[in-house]
Amino acid sequence: MTVTVDLSGRVAVVTGGTRGVGAGIARAFLEAGAEVVVCARRPPAEPVAADGRTARFRPLDLREPDSVTAFFAQVKDDHGRLDTLVNNAGGTPFRLLADGGAARHARVLELNLTAPLTASLAAYEVMRGQPGGASILMIGSVSGGRPSPGTAAYGAAKAGLDSLARSMATEWAPAVRVNTLLLGMVRTELSHLHYGDDAGIAAVGRTVPAGRLAEPADVGDACVFLASDRAAYITGASLLVHGGGERPAFLDAATVNRDSSPPPPSTASKEN
Repeated sequence: MTVTVDLSGRVAVVTGGTRGVGAGIARAFLEAGAEVVVCARRPPAEPVAADGRTARFRPLDLREPDSVTAFFAQVKDDHGRLDTLVNNAGGTPFRLLADGGAARHARVLELNLTAPLTASLAAYEVMRGQPGGASILMIGSVSGGRPSPGTAAYGAAKAGLDSLARSMATEWAPAVRVNTLLLGMVRTELSHLHYGDDAGIAAVGRTVPAGRLAEPADVGDACVFLASDRAAYITGASLLVHGGGERPAFLDAATVNRDSSPPPPSTASKEN
């Protein structure tokens, strides 16, 4: 039996949907038949498209609450409803805690935790009264559940985002389902900045049990499933999208001979 997901007639908003993981998510929703709106501070270098269909771009700074409220009101005016919000926008530079003041780290928290909260609250006002329900997806990170040296504020924000999603899921049920995707390393157009050339990217990929980094399409497929009716009973959940995680460092530090062991993992700044 062929299992398909058809989101025709649905409307999805993907924040930070103009490149990288966000663009992959937007393309997956387009392929599933949804109408897609992507937002970011700057327009994409080229339109985000798939299967002959194109996402609508609208500029938005998620750190401006009034602009966020106006954005979602416009989505409702244009499309009549909002079925899915994907809170994807985020990121951080590599910065050790002692190398940045509290204000710098607070900006990371603002982008990765406060901004998704602001967007979710505005989206909820559109979603709460519409027939058929709706869903919100948080793009989290495995960094929220482990030490994140060099990206500590980011890891703290992602931990908070996962907790926030579970509380939202409880408060807003059954009208709006809320779930989190906990991402591992994803190969995007910026991967070379973190992992080096193709050989470096491949070497990092070998530290993952799945044997490679995720592609944006892998994340997009998971989002489409969680937004669909096939996930109608899934809310307040955290889905690991990390290819099996990372090889524990202690295995490579042990003195037992393991000739087939892959190289140890490397640390890089987060793109999502």
